[in-house]
Amino acid sequence: MVPVRLTGPRLAVREFHHSPEDVAALHAVFGDPEATRYLPFAPRDVETCDDQVAQFVEEAEKEPREVYRLAVTLRADADAEDPARAVPIGNAALGLVPYRAATIGYALRRDVWGSGYAGELVALLRDFAFGPLGVHRLEARVDVDNAASIRVLERAGFRLEGRVRHDYRGPDGWRDAQQYALLADDPPAGSAVQGGSLQGG
Repeated sequence: MVPVRLTGPRLAVREFHHSPEDVAALHAVFGDPEATRYLPFAPRDVETCDDQVAQFVEEAEKEPREVYRLAVTLRADADAEDPARAVPIGNAALGLVPYRAATIGYALRRDVWGSGYAGELVALLRDFAFGPLGVHRLEARVDVDNAASIRVLERAGFRLEGRVRHDYRGPDGWRDAQQYALLADDPPAGSAVQGGSLQGG
């Protein structure tokens, strides 16, 4: 496995480690009812998050790799000698699907909302997908009431393709989603990756 490291102006995205720190960081997002409000699952306990991080590590080692579940960190928090020690503020997902397409998703800790990190993260994932991964079509689904994420996708150049009825079942019943997509040959909305997208080490 060649570890993924994406670097933006303020964010550094890396592989998850099956460590107490990364498990706690994932739980800070997935265990928060507000942070999971528009996600297709109820808040999760620490044990479930531990199992998920273990699954993330296992998925990263598969050949060929089909899923990238990555830890989102702040560059300012990174140790200059070991950037991988930075505590995640959220997670990102990029899943490869047939016909040179991929799906993206992300969730950030509630205390960092409103800082513009989601926009930077989506740009990093977009550039990684269209660059090193050779994806042609990038898809994202977002709850119809998640106005903040809809704005993030539209600013990144994603185009609305339609409404997906009863996309998932939430705590309050079936939820609809908006389907967005971005093509590699759509007009660019700005590049975020610096110094290369995929690095070994």
